Amino acid sequence: MTLDEFNQAPQSAVAELLLACAAIPAWAGNIVAARPFTRVDQLLAFAGELALAWRAEQVDLALAHHPRIGERPGGDSAGAGHSLREQAGVDPADARLAADLREGNRRYEQRFGQVFLIRAAGRSGHEILANLRRRLDNSPEEETRETALQLREIALLRLRKELEEC
Repeated sequence: MTLDEFNQAPQSAVAELLLACAAIPAWAGNIVAARPFTRVDQLLAFAGELALAWRAEQVDLALAHHPRIGERPGGDSAGAGHSLREQAGVDPADARLAADLREGNRRYEQRFGQVFLIRAAGRSGHEILANLRRRLDNSPEEETRETALQLREIALLRLRKELEEC
């Protein structure tokens, strides 16, 4: 989608695109309402600034739409497509890595009560695993902040990708 198309598309279409980037309706609604944007970097800066204000409840809502690291998302939604591309660095044929990620996900979910979230794009499976293990030592407050920042990175990368695919 070009920036002009983004600016001129029906609100519902733009909201759907944004919700595939981060399933936070208030964030999507604020971006839709702020159109038109004159430059892509202006849109990304605005979206990023809004994302810095995400609260734990909003992050929790968005986490419900993210598969576990190492698991392939089901369905053919835009969000599932993003997740498949983003987790390309996790080799599904590496049985040891898959087992370590499953165990790490289990421990993480037991400790924090949520799915582990990381910007997987551009990271190898072993780098993701190292981050998962490191973050198990975070306090709940530290982890809430780090998860929100990771979600922000994911949302902005996805939005940039949507606008580059024209």
